[in-house]
Amino acid sequence: MKITAVTSHVLQCDMPEVLGYSQQFYSRRTAHLVEVETDEGVTGWGECFGPGNIALANKAIVERVIAPMILGADPLDRDVLWHKAYNLMRDHGQKGMPLQALSGVDIALWDIAGQVAGLPIHKLIGGAHRDRVPVYGYGMMLQREPVDDLVARFAEEAAAIREMGFVAAKMKVGLSPADDIRLAEAVRRGVGEAYPFMVDANHCYTTPDAFHVGRALEELGAYWFEEPVAPEDHDGYADLRAGLTVNIAGGEAEYNRWGWRALLERRGLDIAQPEVCALGGISEYLRVLALCHAHFTPVVNHVWGSGIAVAANLQLLAAMPPLPGAMHPREPWLEFDTTENRFRDDLLTEPLNIQAQVRESGGSVPVPDGPGLGVTPDRDFVEAHRIA
Repeated sequence: MKITAVTSHVLQCDMPEVLGYSQQFYSRRTAHLVEVETDEGVTGWGECFGPGNIALANKAIVERVIAPMILGADPLDRDVLWHKAYNLMRDHGQKGMPLQALSGVDIALWDIAGQVAGLPIHKLIGGAHRDRVPVYGYGMMLQREPVDDLVARFAEEAAAIREMGFVAAKMKVGLSPADDIRLAEAVRRGVGEAYPFMVDANHCYTTPDAFHVGRALEELGAYWFEEPVAPEDHDGYADLRAGLTVNIAGGEAEYNRWGWRALLERRGLDIAQPEVCALGGISEYLRVLALCHAHFTPVVNHVWGSGIAVAANLQLLAAMPPLPGAMHPREPWLEFDTTENRFRDDLLTEPLNIQAQVRESGGSVPVPDGPGLGVTPDRDFVEAHRIA
């Protein structure tokens, strides 16, 4: 079997409303799919993390840099191809966009391997520790409206996420420490006293401001405080973890085993959040997962993207060993964006229907058991939304 083509599909659509987080507002949603074809008719699909113009730049890396390195190779040699591509790109970027591009290619190669073997990816990894995965819902995005209106809306959205059946809720912050505390208080009111909620800052604070907000989150009983400071600030993470009782989470902007080694050795995380579509794909994710568990750091994957990204994460969460091992371990959660996302809900020939399954089951979804990722994109949908 040989690789005959590697194609990027950058999809984009207008969103029904403008949403934001601590760094920006956005009105369009982007998905970057990677298709790898073979001479035996087996096609694999992957996804690269990165919105907007980042996706367009990553398309060039996929098709003009990585594709020439692997065309004609055996797609089952995915680890060989990973190291070949990484080593040849190493002088030009050990993090960021080269790794995002490589991630999409690598996921597609794992999809091919599963199809050739007739097995889902979690079987190739070593089997499923669970056949259902609990799901938490996030919403409470920033919008261009007065703070008082945001406070009221956050309380309503938080209550709605709980009512939908999700096991926990996550909110965004990024206005100012004082206003962000008001938003967190509103979410706690919305979900009630015993229900878990998390706060995602998208690295908008200085360490002193993060301490101020973090102490308020302790009083509110928040489960974790996500990306409180810049991802490069390992010392800030370590200081926050040592000085706060709320769990410190992060890692979505970290790449490959070497970046994760430095982050974990600094002991700055209570909860690790690797992003498989960014850090180097499934091959590198498995090495990062081993590092996290070697440092006794629980993992809750960061998930953002289309139905391809969701399916890949379900495969990985199924295969994730419990940490620590026990009769009743804390199960990993699937992150789910509750805002409108047609690239997740309408892309696949057989939709995952996460929202409906969460509502019907009381908070969990089954793991796809078809070969490879277990899902297939609808080509007509891809072409209808493709911009590059």
